[in-house]
Amino acid sequence: MSNALLCYIVGAALFLAPSIAWAETPSHDPGRSQYRAPKARRALNVDGVADEPVWQRARWQEVKHRWLGPEYSAEDFQGRFKVVWTTEKIYILVEIVDDILFDSHRDPLVQYWDDDCLEIFVDEDFSGGNHQYNHNAFAYHMSLDNQAIDIGTDKLARNYTHHVESRWQQRGNKVIWEVGIDIYTDEYVDGSHENIPVKLSAGKVMGLMIAWCDNDGSEIRENFVGSETAPGEHKDRGWIDAGIFGQLTLVK
Repeated sequence: MSNALLCYIVGAALFLAPSIAWAETPSHDPGRSQYRAPKARRALNVDGVADEPVWQRARWQEVKHRWLGPEYSAEDFQGRFKVVWTTEKIYILVEIVDDILFDSHRDPLVQYWDDDCLEIFVDEDFSGGNHQYNHNAFAYHMSLDNQAIDIGTDKLARNYTHHVESRWQQRGNKVIWEVGIDIYTDEYVDGSHENIPVKLSAGKVMGLMIAWCDNDGSEIRENFVGSETAPGEHKDRGWIDAGIFGQLTLVK
């Protein structure tokens, strides 16, 4: 082999190596859940009742992975959820057992993660990756007064309640929570009036994860429980890493 040919081969390998390594790097941790959400014929009435027939076609998925906090009893917390969709929104039905509902921070932008709250993680294109201070994905913290909080690109907590319809009702020892969410791409611009939600269609694949911040009366939450496993030590990293979200496929 000539020296010129050898140099060419080595140079090409070095040029391609970063691309090959990038291509082989998975966008998500292994073992992600697979969700299939059926389509509703019309927009749902978000009222915490969930009496539309389409909910009977959706499968329950458990919220059972303890990310933070000590062991807890079934009376202290249980959770599960379903997902359906229309062209305009995804709809999530969450059923929570929580013996104490607690909200001590009245300002929705202050320690919102330390009150009882439903957290909904959404990645529009299932791309995974970092979303800490960008809109590659959203992590909506749904407060008991139905406000949706996440961190903006300015690294400050922002109110995104205009993205979300939210209502819950208590029935016996259960909270039935319905949410309808507009879906935005990673090109979303905070403060702009030109953001347009994505039109959804069958076959679309998205990232989704559900969690519950549980506080029974402390200054900070006692438990954080999610729908996905979180390998490694930092199990509460969903607000940064969309790679631990499950895979949601919209079906007819």
